[in-house]
Amino acid sequence: MNTERQRIYWVWAEMLTRCRNPNHPGYKNYGGRGISVCEAWEQSFSQFETDMGQRPEGTMLDRENNDGNYEPGNCRWVSRLQQNSNRRNCIYMMDGPDKITLKEYCRRYRLSYRPIVKRIQDRGWPVDIAIASPMGARLFPRRKPK
Repeated sequence: MNTERQRIYWVWAEMLTRCRNPNHPGYKNYGGRGISVCEAWEQSFSQFETDMGQRPEGTMLDRENNDGNYEPGNCRWVSRLQQNSNRRNCIYMMDGPDKITLKEYCRRYRLSYRPIVKRIQDRGWPVDIAIASPMGARLFPRRKPK
């Protein structure tokens, strides 16, 4: 098996383990959430390799729909940046016609991401107000600790 094929094989094997093995550290986020691997891929590395095609340099396996299974049509090779923008905890918003993450919005407009995300997640502010309000503003009361 050549080196590139071995790299794809280990991606496939790790995918199966995350979904099947309750002792795997990532199982709770995959198999434990009901994420599974389609039967064709579960039974055949060659089918996975055929369906996914060559793995471009610097990419990793990603599920387009995070709640969907590992199957053709829901999996793709993406960069680390793309994968980090496709997480369950990402906050999405519209920027004109584009649906982007809050992090990307802050990058585009040179805004400080951390204070804005804290307003949204810790204080319960609506996204539009969290972005538009000047730093230091206290428009809403802080949430009481649980």
